[in-house]
Amino acid sequence: MLKFIHTADIHLDSSLRKLDSYEGAPVDEIRQAARRAFNNLVKLAISEKVDFILIAGDLYDGDWKDFNTGLYFVSQTAKLRDAGISVYIIFGNHDAASKITKSLRLPDNVHTFPSNKPETFLIKNLNVAIHGQSFASPSVKKDLSLLYPSPVPGYFNIGLLHTSLSGREGHEPYAPCTLEGLCRWGYDYWALGHVHKKEILCNDPLILFSGNIQGRHIKETGPRGCMLVNVDSRGKPSFKFKPLDVIRWANLNIDARGAQTGDDILDLFSRHLENLLIENSGIPLVVRVLIEGETPAHQELCADFEKWNNEIRGVALDISGEMVWIEKIQIRTHPPLSEKKFGKGEGAMGELAGLFEELKSDPDLLLTLYDELKDLDQKIPREIKEDPDGIIMDDPAWLKEMLEQVRPMLFQRLLQKEG
Repeated sequence: MLKFIHTADIHLDSSLRKLDSYEGAPVDEIRQAARRAFNNLVKLAISEKVDFILIAGDLYDGDWKDFNTGLYFVSQTAKLRDAGISVYIIFGNHDAASKITKSLRLPDNVHTFPSNKPETFLIKNLNVAIHGQSFASPSVKKDLSLLYPSPVPGYFNIGLLHTSLSGREGHEPYAPCTLEGLCRWGYDYWALGHVHKKEILCNDPLILFSGNIQGRHIKETGPRGCMLVNVDSRGKPSFKFKPLDVIRWANLNIDARGAQTGDDILDLFSRHLENLLIENSGIPLVVRVLIEGETPAHQELCADFEKWNNEIRGVALDISGEMVWIEKIQIRTHPPLSEKKFGKGEGAMGELAGLFEELKSDPDLLLTLYDELKDLDQKIPREIKEDPDGIIMDDPAWLKEMLEQVRPMLFQRLLQKEG
């Protein structure tokens, strides 16, 4: 019998992604979230009496600002050493050999893989062979797995790899490889990192992305944690996902159809939020609210957005205390009397409705809008463009979304003028 933890993408002391610029944001909680999630990892390992921990890259989030990051990691791995638990690490693009300029001597239970070639660590008392290679630089474009060692006969063989595999949305194509290529090695388990969302890629052999242990922004919603892996007496592995996050990101989408007033919208929000709190019992939430759909309440919401923004935040405080922080509120409703009543070609309003439809269905036509927006685009700070929810004016998908938001507001104003 064998038990171990597979984790990755810890990003110790990662940045706040500008959350400290939002009034009322739980800055202290988020700043310490990665460390507190790692504390949970250490506690889980000790309570489950695991044999070892695998970290599949991006332990750090880049070069240390000071030695506190390293000292923290030493203190936690020393606790694991005292519990008889070893740690095996490969470094990924965020903590590549050429990127981390500071270092500390680690406890003797921590083993790091070299970046110049793949190597194998043998845990002889457990009959386990761990094969891996760290990144030498932040951008590795070749398939590292091609040179991994052959499986050791009579051992439980684990491949430890930081990779985008054949490509994953939102992740740089580092150390690309194929699922078929990994399967051909004949290993018993592949512990992958780099992709922040947990994913089961293959059941035989077991190939998994564990995901990151703590969400850092609104594109990393839902529970985050690690894989607890048990290997039975026949050498067959099974796993269970274990949440570790201490603050959780969530989208709350509200269909406003049927709501007659702003107060009806608040009632809908209240019910949805209560359900969200039940689903995530005991975990503080950072929530983005989207209210959409055709509703008579549209004009009331748009007439005083600041009022309804604060009404929603007030309801969140009333229901949850300080367990919920509303990160952003998006209102994309439209009135029942909208541009839908105008067919294409029926006067100026009909022509405008037809133009919106053409833009929506033609990415090339959408990009012609960018020519009109170039001057504005050049004035937008780079950090705003690089934000997970940033402005990307040369992206047809982004332009399409903006048009969907603008269309009901534009037609509402035109209809009011016509009336």
